[in-house]
Amino acid sequence: MDLRARIDTSPMRPYQWLIVGLCVVLNILDGFDVMALAFTAKSIGADFALGGAEIGILLSAGLIGMAVGALGLAPIADRIGRRPLILASVAMATLGMALSATAGSAWELGTWRVITGLGIGGILACTTVIASEYSSARWRGLAISIYTAGYGVGATLGGIAAVSLQAEYGWRSVFVVGAILTGVVLAILALLLPESLDFLTSRGRASDLDRVNLIARRIGQEPVGSLDAPTGTEPAKAGRISDLFSGSNMRPTMLLWAAFFATMFGFYFINSWTPSLLETAGLTKDQSATAGMMLTLGGTVGSILFGLLASRWTTRAVLITFTLSSALAMAIFIVSISTLTVAFALGIVIGGLINGCIAGLYTLAPSLYAPTVRTTGVGAAIGVGRAGAILAPTAVGVLLDSGWTPEQLYFAVAGVVVLAAVALFAMKPARAESTAPTAEPARADAP
Repeated sequence: MDLRARIDTSPMRPYQWLIVGLCVVLNILDGFDVMALAFTAKSIGADFALGGAEIGILLSAGLIGMAVGALGLAPIADRIGRRPLILASVAMATLGMALSATAGSAWELGTWRVITGLGIGGILACTTVIASEYSSARWRGLAISIYTAGYGVGATLGGIAAVSLQAEYGWRSVFVVGAILTGVVLAILALLLPESLDFLTSRGRASDLDRVNLIARRIGQEPVGSLDAPTGTEPAKAGRISDLFSGSNMRPTMLLWAAFFATMFGFYFINSWTPSLLETAGLTKDQSATAGMMLTLGGTVGSILFGLLASRWTTRAVLITFTLSSALAMAIFIVSISTLTVAFALGIVIGGLINGCIAGLYTLAPSLYAPTVRTTGVGAAIGVGRAGAILAPTAVGVLLDSGWTPEQLYFAVAGVVVLAAVALFAMKPARAESTAPTAEPARADAP
């Protein structure tokens, strides 16, 4: 068996889990950054005399940067390597957070938020791939699920830090702490994070052989004798967006984009609007806030549950089940809010299911592409998903203003999430299993 096949079929070694852990830390930074601004928005608005619309633009600036970063920076990783782009992206995020603390106007802060988002977008595209490539087939779903759960941890820590720090030192201190933490992580990554083995072996340079064998020994694999570039591979042409629409890549790319967009639309609708809509539907402010917390609580549990299930069944089958269940739970949730116990329990279920869907997409996406275009494909899908995240709050606001009820909105968004399941059901493996990490090599993610 080649090195890729050996990694897929071997037990996970401590060094592999360390790599996954580093990726988890990077995803924690995403959650910290998003919630840090959300919790300081009121203080920032008061400092710069901003209205609601202007604060909304600031909140969207980071998401826009993430979408552009995932789409624009990810192809570079397929040309120069995952590790260099991760380090450059973390450095960019560190710079953006540090400059955010110095902003003298809303325009400056918005600019630094975009820069921070660009860095995080590049990080997300690469770390998803790195975590997937260094995981065995059996535990890949769990590894990516743990990685996905890092967002919730970061969001919680970001919220706690924002509340305590700004009360004592002002809102700028939150970004100072974020910059320091990100800088520390950058130093740790420079010491511990290896390059992607799939990238090095697919590039096929003889000069990479010692590097590949050093990493192989660290993960308990026998060294290889040579690196031969796969037939037809042209490293200089790696990382082209156009390759996502050529040959057998086009169908899975379009279906993956549809699934990411619809799922992220539903995810951000649930997390952004649920407390407000429940209050509109008749719950008190405290009850609505509690329901929102139930969603967050369920998120971490759901991500891990997805990974455990994906270790026994195919990623795609579990993902389709989670997606359809999410839509059903949303519909039941909004008609059950009169019974608080049921509503809170369903809130945990919805949060778990929709977060499990995100974990599933992150697990599935790398398996659809060859190493030379893998980060490009994953980054593009994440960028399209972020577009859905940006659109969801705005679209729901417009529909509310036009007279839609909370029940109608929940049913409509549940329908959008069902479209993600349709796209996943129509998806077929885009390429031979032997050339990419897959969740279940023997079953090719068949439904």
